[in-house]
Amino acid sequence: MARPRTPKGRAKRTHELLAEEYPEAVCELDHENAFQLLVATILSAQCTDKRVNMVTPDLFAAYPTPEALAEASLAHVEELIRSTGFFATKARNIVGMAQDLVNHFDSEVPGKMSDLVSLPGVGRKTANVLRSVALGLPGLPVDTHVARITGLLGITEHKDPVKIELELNPMVPAAERGEFSLRLILHGRRVCIARRPRCHECVLASFCPSAGDQ
Repeated sequence: MARPRTPKGRAKRTHELLAEEYPEAVCELDHENAFQLLVATILSAQCTDKRVNMVTPDLFAAYPTPEALAEASLAHVEELIRSTGFFATKARNIVGMAQDLVNHFDSEVPGKMSDLVSLPGVGRKTANVLRSVALGLPGLPVDTHVARITGLLGITEHKDPVKIELELNPMVPAAERGEFSLRLILHGRRVCIARRPRCHECVLASFCPSAGDQ
């Protein structure tokens, strides 16, 4: 097959090949609803999904609803999430987020980007995770894997996550943006590993300008 020559063509081919490679791409943060995913995603900053999944069962058992978390003791929340790092800031954020949900959104996680990013601890990446995974809305979360791999593939030259997201959005069907992001993340964790990329195993190597050069 001919090598795709344009950024849009490379994005399309990447999407197709990774869909074959990871047909069941799912968010690896354990959750039962949008509220739990929002909490878990805030906790995942500078922390592995595995570690977050070790912490959230006790946290959700203690505070199963926005109303419960909104009234939580910061000290107790800090104790429960300490191992995720930056626990004082994260505790303030998730409790403040829960208070805003209760006070401004009838205890429901909103779908609008502007509403989501108004919540403590929520940026566009977290908002896009919520939109695409829990709310059935278009959203393309740009994490370090997405930014790095799309750069290596020559799909984008931007480094800023928001600029990358806005450039990628027209290249991917709206309903598939979340899956595109999830598959890039999985590929970054399993094959295109930052410090030791396995180019010989990579389904994208045939048209990746960086294959074998790292």
